[in-house]
Amino acid sequence: MLDNGNFVLATANSSNNAWESFSFPTDTILPSQELGLGSALFAHTTQTNYSSGRFTLRVQTDGNLVLYYIDQITKNNYGDYWASNTVGSGVKLVFDVSGSVYFALQNNTVFNVTESGVSAKDYYQRVKLDPDGVFRQYIYPKTNMSTRNNASWSPVDSVASDICTALTPDLGSGVCGFNSYCKPDTSQNTCECPKGYSFFDEDLKYKGCKPDFTAQSCDVDESRMYRLEEMQDTDWPKADYEQYNPIDEDRCRSLCLEDCFCAVAIFRQGSCWKKKLPLSNGRVQFGRGKAFIKVSIGNSTTSPPPPLLPDSNGRHKDRRPLVIVGSLLLGSSAFLNIIFISAILTFFFCPYNKIERMPQRDMNILEVNLQSFSYKELEEATDKFKEELGRGAFGIVYKGILNSSPAIHVAVKKLDKMAEGAERFENEVKEFENEVKTIGRTHHKNLVRLIGYCNEGSNRLLVYELMCNGSLMGFLFGGGSKPEWHQRLKIAFGIARGLTYLHEECRSQIIHCDIKPHNILLDDAFEAKISDFGLAKLLKTDQTRTTTGIRGTKGYVAPEWFKNMAITAKVDVYSFGVMLLEIICCRKNVELEMGNEEAAILTDWAYDCYREGRLDALVNSDEEVMSDTPRLERFLKVALWCIQEDPSLRPPMKKVSQMLEGAVEVAVPPDPSSFISSIN
Repeated sequence: MLDNGNFVLATANSSNNAWESFSFPTDTILPSQELGLGSALFAHTTQTNYSSGRFTLRVQTDGNLVLYYIDQITKNNYGDYWASNTVGSGVKLVFDVSGSVYFALQNNTVFNVTESGVSAKDYYQRVKLDPDGVFRQYIYPKTNMSTRNNASWSPVDSVASDICTALTPDLGSGVCGFNSYCKPDTSQNTCECPKGYSFFDEDLKYKGCKPDFTAQSCDVDESRMYRLEEMQDTDWPKADYEQYNPIDEDRCRSLCLEDCFCAVAIFRQGSCWKKKLPLSNGRVQFGRGKAFIKVSIGNSTTSPPPPLLPDSNGRHKDRRPLVIVGSLLLGSSAFLNIIFISAILTFFFCPYNKIERMPQRDMNILEVNLQSFSYKELEEATDKFKEELGRGAFGIVYKGILNSSPAIHVAVKKLDKMAEGAERFENEVKEFENEVKTIGRTHHKNLVRLIGYCNEGSNRLLVYELMCNGSLMGFLFGGGSKPEWHQRLKIAFGIARGLTYLHEECRSQIIHCDIKPHNILLDDAFEAKISDFGLAKLLKTDQTRTTTGIRGTKGYVAPEWFKNMAITAKVDVYSFGVMLLEIICCRKNVELEMGNEEAAILTDWAYDCYREGRLDALVNSDEEVMSDTPRLERFLKVALWCIQEDPSLRPPMKKVSQMLEGAVEVAVPPDPSSFISSIN
């Protein structure tokens, strides 16, 4: 077994191995491993069933790298759902020791597949074709054994993460089994049964679901014996047999109830689709309308819980433990009952059980690597806070150089506002460190990396990596030439992925609350990185009020801040939508001095231009942008969905990323202000 994980059968008189595991991969490849033309990976059936599953990655002899959905019995292709599109030029798939996976091409260029973005010195790495069909790259910390026991393999990049919506083959059931649907997840996409259905096999969910009721008879009218369960944003797009348009929702429902063949009806934007069993290619997808699932009126998917008994204070307690205890007592001998009762009394009255257990500390590698600086060290690094890089709601940022080998250029954020609160609470120091370490545990290529912090006396400072190309604000509106369209698209993709990570992939969800161009920084490759995330919670900012009255920055603030509404991650979605319009149009969201009152407020003008088909006016007849009209229109529609006044209409950031990438169809957006009009 070599250090790189290759298991070899060596020969005595030759440098060539007689056999090696790297030449016969299953579902995983390791750093330094290469897959030549004709090689393939096969996903396992499930996480615990290691037989060959339903997905394969093939390095085809024609030079194309393709992910296929296959029939498990014959291994025939049902359809591809991702490809490198390098026919005639691909040579081999390479996982290099630096953590990059790429497809080497004949002209000495590469097609990048995945990248970990972390040091091979600090992390073990592997890439795996998971049972759900997603090709994921994982990392694991190289630390001491006590820390490693609390760590786990963490996904950092993937290919075909949108498989729920990308895979719609004409044959087969799709990602999940017949009559089930695919539910997107960052770690493993899951398969679920619709209401009124259950899995054939809980251990092999890909086999699909069966109805928990008798199907409607076509011989007699049984429509009154069935009802429709409603599910939002769920669809089985390959099971249609009739469509009606235009039609209203009530008529769509009644047509399905009256039709003995109809198992599901989908209502979306004035159209109704009827579907019959078996249902295939099921998925949860934003904007797919309502699904009406036909089930028997007598069918119940849940059993009522046992009644609750009132305690001495009149409150009700769960009686299920008492039922279990009573059953055991009635079914046991007198001697065993005495032992059993003694054990119960010991459990409830033993003082040991009244001792509060201290939670075990999670020694995450990223937390361990977060450096604690003294105030003097940072004062020297910044030459006594000499060069100011910028100011914001959270403090002043200074340029600095850490005295290390090699020297590291950093941005030091001085949090002056912490000084007042620090003296009021005994646990302020500890709480600050805990919140900083929460920020430090975040790891994504589209987030600014936190290097360390200072928590000394009343001084609170954060040390970040320095972004050499400044902020998106300067990039878009710095006064020079207009940035190229493809660069702006790349930045939009990066911001969306970073917000998706903060909202859905962190251990604890982080709502930024102040997404704007100032807080998007650009590295030397103009990769977008989100800064100032987690600071709202770190500084214990009131989530409805600040010194300016509203959390966030004028122009990017979601409408719910002004109303008595819950603040959720959708406030970041709104801010992203405004910023996406700025990226598209290369202008600020409010320009009162431009002389065109109609176009002064970008969010209003963008919808007017979209509705009237004046996209050229929106981008000031930019030839480069207009040559890419399909993508311009898609990005514009995504932005308009994001700035909807009603937060429930805004898609989550994961869906935003998928829509931007073209993996998910983008429906026609309504007027963003229609929610306000409807409640006035």
